[in-house]
Amino acid sequence: MKTTKFAKKEDINRKWYVVDAKDQILGRLSCQIASYLRGKHKPVFTPNVDTGDFVIVVNADKVKVTGKKMTDKMYYRHSGYIGSIKEKALKDRMKEEPENVIMDAVWGMLPKNRLGRAMIKKLKVYRGSEHGHAAQKPELIQITK
Repeated sequence: MKTTKFAKKEDINRKWYVVDAKDQILGRLSCQIASYLRGKHKPVFTPNVDTGDFVIVVNADKVKVTGKKMTDKMYYRHSGYIGSIKEKALKDRMKEEPENVIMDAVWGMLPKNRLGRAMIKKLKVYRGSEHGHAAQKPELIQITK
């Protein structure tokens, strides 16, 4: 009878991947990125161990959304004081901070615990097509539409 192999933190071999977000749909792109950060693409995936890889996203400002989400989707934040809720449309956030739009979308697909917080730190998002991680020799991932 075979026994199940569980991955240990010492046995994990991490790779670096580059994703070009130009003309990609935000939700589908985020789902694929979250899968790579979690390590679900590996045969040694273990839910309670961070088996994922590093992901670099370039051209974050050229990501697309479907429908009327660009004007209708709102992001809210609240400081805790009475009457201090702030809202911002996706269109405005894409102008000012497209990196955080992708980070928030991917964070919504990761576990909300210390394991998820460790996974989101392996995501690097850049507005343009340049990134400073050439020394890691990242591989290009083609995200299917």
